[in-house]
Amino acid sequence: MEIEITVNGKLEEEEVVSLYQSNGWSSAEKPKELMAALEGSHTVIAGRVDSKLVGLCNALSDGHLVVYYPHMLVHPNFHRKGVGRKMMEAMHSIYKEFHQQILVADGRAIDFYNSLGFSRAGKSEPMWIYQGNEH
Repeated sequence: MEIEITVNGKLEEEEVVSLYQSNGWSSAEKPKELMAALEGSHTVIAGRVDSKLVGLCNALSDGHLVVYYPHMLVHPNFHRKGVGRKMMEAMHSIYKEFHQQILVADGRAIDFYNSLGFSRAGKSEPMWIYQGNEH
């Protein structure tokens, strides 16, 4: 299986919404806002297999010191096949010199992000006002 990684490439709303739905993410219920959020991102990485979108992650950044990775998802049929790792490696290659790379990991994703070098940020606690329902 060959995984094609693209940076800031063209995304179709239908394929993005389908990927988010496959993961049960509430963002799929707001397709126009989701697409606008991705278009407004500093970087968007897509993972494709046979031209099919199977993974997506985005970065919000000040462009110099800090980057935040709000979304990283892989279609359930492609979990544990290297898609997420390749996408995050691409992000890291773009932002490796940044002072701070931030994300919020929960559940099974914690071990995955630990394997990529992320660790808990001191004594900090993630906090939010959230309108979704999947966490």
